[in-house]
Amino acid sequence: MQNDGLPQFKETHKTYAVQFAQKIFGDSLIDVHRQGNGYFRVLFEQGHFTIQPGNDAPSKSQWSTLKKRMKRVNKGVFVLRKSGTTSHNKKEVFYMDFGFLDD
Repeated sequence: MQNDGLPQFKETHKTYAVQFAQKIFGDSLIDVHRQGNGYFRVLFEQGHFTIQPGNDAPSKSQWSTLKKRMKRVNKGVFVLRKSGTTSHNKKEVFYMDFGFLDD
């Protein structure tokens, strides 16, 4: 563990992270940004989730299912708790932070 409570992440090329994100998000993928401490932030379209009538955001179950899918594609992925909405090119999009664990 690092001093900030996060695990040690493997030094990973951004292209690898983008390829991983493309497998998960497909056409919903907007961008992947390298964050501090070796993890990445993926930005994706709100249309990736099917929002249930009466709700304005994905359910906890939908976020959980997405995290599980990420881990099925790569067992070494670590999904940080922080996720939600942010602005990108004057448009509201979803984001999720993830990294690849050091072996």
